[in-house]
Amino acid sequence: MAKSGGKRKKKVETVFLVCEETGDYNYTIRRKPGGEKLKLKRYSPRLRKHTLHVEKKK
Repeated sequence: MAKSGGKRKKKVETVFLVCEETGDYNYTIRRKPGGEKLKLKRYSPRLRKHTLHVEKKK
């Protein structure tokens, strides 16, 4: 009996977290497609404080 030895591709996409105040691409994350856009508080090195970051694709 033959096994299917092929690797499966996981359905994951790379998205960027962009600072709302400066527009800088500070973080990249890998997540499953679909669902709502992420809005997270993350550290902005340029402003040296935590700001709201939103998800943006390439």
